Amino acid sequence: MSTTGTEPVQKLRRGNVWRTTTVRLTAMFIAIFVGFAVVLLALIAYQGTVQIQREQMRAVEREIAQIRLLASQSGVRTIAFAVQRLADRPGPGIYYLGDPTGVMIAGNVSDFPLAVLAEPGRYELTYQRGREIYGGPENQVSTEGVAFVVSLELSNGLRLVIGRDVGERRGFNAIILRTFFAGVVGILMLSVLAGGLTARYVLRRIDAITDTSGKIMSGNLSERIPVTGRNDEFDAVARSLNAMLDRIERLMAGLKEVTDNVAHDLKTPLTRLRNRAEAALRNTDPDARQAALETTIAESDQLIRTFNALLLIARAEAGTSTEAFSDIDLSEVVTDVAELYTPVAEDAGLTLEADIEPGIRLDASRELIGQALVNLVENAIKYGKDAGADGGVISLVARRKPEGIVIEVADTGPGIAEDDRQRVFDRFARLEGSRTEPGAGLGLSLVSAVVGLHGGTIRFTDNHPGARAIIEFPG
Repeated sequence: MSTTGTEPVQKLRRGNVWRTTTVRLTAMFIAIFVGFAVVLLALIAYQGTVQIQREQMRAVEREIAQIRLLASQSGVRTIAFAVQRLADRPGPGIYYLGDPTGVMIAGNVSDFPLAVLAEPGRYELTYQRGREIYGGPENQVSTEGVAFVVSLELSNGLRLVIGRDVGERRGFNAIILRTFFAGVVGILMLSVLAGGLTARYVLRRIDAITDTSGKIMSGNLSERIPVTGRNDEFDAVARSLNAMLDRIERLMAGLKEVTDNVAHDLKTPLTRLRNRAEAALRNTDPDARQAALETTIAESDQLIRTFNALLLIARAEAGTSTEAFSDIDLSEVVTDVAELYTPVAEDAGLTLEADIEPGIRLDASRELIGQALVNLVENAIKYGKDAGADGGVISLVARRKPEGIVIEVADTGPGIAEDDRQRVFDRFARLEGSRTEPGAGLGLSLVSAVVGLHGGTIRFTDNHPGARAIIEFPG
């Protein structure tokens, strides 16, 4: 089955969700976060284990230093008493004090390998530790454990072994390991939950755009993408798309208006053209035929000018002419228009006054700017000639101001009513209801399109009497 551009837009649902960029990016960020968390927790667990081991070693070294100091100052009984006090304390401590022959004098562990007693150094070994419970020797029990010990010979020849049981440390390591795995599982679950909520939020916003797109594709151009007001990136995209849709809707409305106006305004001249051609065919007088043909050609030229104006307006509004822009001397363009139409104004009984600041430059299309100024001046002459007997004046002004470039074309004619000052820029707009004046009502529409293409604005104000057109370009 072939597909067309009018098919309904499908929402992202079920199996399609897992193939979306949002879910993939969410999964990637979850993997990165979980990996980082695992490495961090593993580092913390390792550092905790190493720190415990270091603390135990430092404690052993402190006790050995104390016994050595005591051995240099006291006798065997004092040393034995001190070692036994340490051995009687609850905890992981391993203590042994023996004479040079290996006979135990004090401590809590008696059975050491001979190599440990014979050679000073550090060892890790399995040992048997006796412990009395409920105060009776008959209730003494023996426990097996793993310890690291330091064996040395004191200055008086006694054998000293001090160490720590590593069972407690290993138990703590097991706790750290269990906590580590629990943390990893918790982080993974929370990350998946957060990722799911994020993906759901993003896909919900995308579905809103998809729904609106589907409605617009079905023909409802008034639909707009909802804006939440959070001012996030989705709202920025929604505003941009809504602005684009507004522009498209205006263009479509303009196209419909143009179509209606073309059908209305061109039907009459085309019908008149056909009737004159038909009448010329029936007429046997050569002079009458010649006159009919000349009139037909004149009206055909007017129709061609109308269609050319429509094409020029369409191109200007579409922005397709910006490639032809260049740095032009705007003052020179305005001066040329003033010089060209000064005689035309005089023939109409008017005076054209020009006040043009030299050296004004603009990045623009010389042909389009010139055509727009020509349309404005011709319009001013057409409606200002009624004041010709009283010495009507057409003024053409070009100035550079702090806010930009300003061009003004003013006349002393009947002026434009305030309610009509915006309508005159519509295509085929004619202020005189009888339409006795020549023209198709496209001149000011072309001016508006050209000015808009160059990033400027145009408006009409009252000239007391007459009308004043004001064009403003940025820069």
